[in-house]
Amino acid sequence: MATQEFGIRRFGSATKAKLASAANAVMERSTRRRKHATLTEQHRLHFDLLCKAMDDPALASVLDTYETDIPPERQRQYLFANALYVNALYYHRIGAWSLTELYGHLRVICRNDVFREYWSATRHHRKSLPEASEEAELGRMMDGLVEEMDRLSQDRNDGDFDEWWVIGEPPTD
Repeated sequence: MATQEFGIRRFGSATKAKLASAANAVMERSTRRRKHATLTEQHRLHFDLLCKAMDDPALASVLDTYETDIPPERQRQYLFANALYVNALYYHRIGAWSLTELYGHLRVICRNDVFREYWSATRHHRKSLPEASEEAELGRMMDGLVEEMDRLSQDRNDGDFDEWWVIGEPPTD
């Protein structure tokens, strides 16, 4: 009788543990979905705000936090560069791109002189990020890409710019 009682208790404990594990998995999945939905909404809002600023110089002036005067047309280009960069980050954050894929995409964006100028003009914006944050780490990765692409673009006359796709050391995932 004692053995049967022990078996039932043990079976009950195992069942409770499995149920608790299943409930935890459902809760984690739900939390991930909420986080994903929040990130998607944040991305959509950011993009909408940038579009409004690109369309209206009066609104764009609110985002003019550069250290030098930027002509309105160039500021619109900077806002678009920001939209491209944030869009790439979004794809990475939702898991659509690995870190290596993000790096490859950013390497292509860095080929553009205006984008590299935007990155340089917003250098001081990234100084306020916590050193250990993912965004700061990605910013340092971009700094390296931009520096290497700047060096390579200076050598355009030597024909080396054709090798842009081998710039930098892709991160490991």
